Amino acid sequence: MASQIIDTPRAPAAIGAYCQAVVADRLLFTSGQLGLIPETGVLADGVEAQARQAFANLISICEEAGTSLQNAVKITIFLADINEFPIVNKVMEEVVPAPFPARSCFAVAALPKAGRVEIEAIVSLS
Repeated sequence: MASQIIDTPRAPAAIGAYCQAVVADRLLFTSGQLGLIPETGVLADGVEAQARQAFANLISICEEAGTSLQNAVKITIFLADINEFPIVNKVMEEVVPAPFPARSCFAVAALPKAGRVEIEAIVSLS
């Protein structure tokens, strides 16, 4: 199986041993996106702004791969505080078009750079 690395300057550069996304078998697998502003590498302020920025980063990665979040089949959300779920859910409803993809959401002990939310997606290229 051949794979293709996806990289765009419109999303934050990887901060470890990984890439922004990989295409394999007509599917785009994104790495988790924090609410980092690509131009500065700084987290947006607050969970809602971080969620909006994380989705914006995912949109940029999708566009680089020639697809969109409209083709998402699975989204996974990681939260530093599960009580912030309603805020992130509201943002997702505004950003991801219906019909909504499958989704999982987990509370985690901590996120890189003290982020409040991290989001990853599996997106069809068709």
